[in-house]
Amino acid sequence: MTLYRNEIENYFKSLETDDVKYEITMADGKNDMAEQTNQIQNFITQGMDVIILNLVQTSSADAVIDQVVAAGIPLVLINREPLAYDADGKTLDEAYEGILANAQVCYVGADARQSGTFQGEMVAELENKGDINGDGKVSYIMIEGDPENIDAQYRTEFSVKALTDAGIEVECLDDQVGNWDQTKGQELCANALNIYGDKVEVVFCNNDAMALGAATAIQTAGRTVGQDIYLLGVDALEEAVQLVKDGEMTGTVLNDHIGQSHAAVDVAVKLLNGEDIDNYYWVDYVKVNKAYVDAQ
Repeated sequence: MTLYRNEIENYFKSLETDDVKYEITMADGKNDMAEQTNQIQNFITQGMDVIILNLVQTSSADAVIDQVVAAGIPLVLINREPLAYDADGKTLDEAYEGILANAQVCYVGADARQSGTFQGEMVAELENKGDINGDGKVSYIMIEGDPENIDAQYRTEFSVKALTDAGIEVECLDDQVGNWDQTKGQELCANALNIYGDKVEVVFCNNDAMALGAATAIQTAGRTVGQDIYLLGVDALEEAVQLVKDGEMTGTVLNDHIGQSHAAVDVAVKLLNGEDIDNYYWVDYVKVNKAYVDAQ
């Protein structure tokens, strides 16, 4: 989110002219929904002209949107998609009776299903399709982000679905929550490798921070990525891309913070100018494997 924050600020500044200036106020929710709710209420009280918001908890989307809409302030949600479907399979608009159909509310981000699919496809595209020991199935561990976050849910589901859709049999050895944290990712991967040993063929991580931790655990366990184990992340952080280049990570998925940040600012400016907007703006993910980084 530091990358998003910096890019949003810089892009706003790049759009300034002699006649148009933007005063930007940033607030860190500190991964605390109560803290973020207070910040939003403060922004409402201060009479902000537009709010760009990365939700701490996507399950709180309806309450937050209601507050901002009631105050008459345009709202651009970014990166963390509000819950797209409820338990009955209704779309977000149906479940919340058109909460995102408001003319001054939109979501800018990437479809997390695509990021999970790309993770699985990078395994399926390997010569051995991830089946290192040749037993006819891919045995994996999953390290999840925040279980309430729709991105974590979709990446967990669709990374595996990409394998089964390719006709590959899978076996889940372990599925634990790492809450996007590098240290936790290392700990969970180390524990799984200690318990399941050589049975672990693939390590899926919902983000690169946890994958970086897992990479340390894999190295400590004496395993070698690309030879006796595969490791996947999401975000294409600089450190993760370097590991892919060095062959110490199988792949990651670019979560285009520049594309999303620019799209969020562009739509915010439209709202400030009273122009019509769409309710969804999608920015594609990109597969980042060895072939990709070598071609850059």
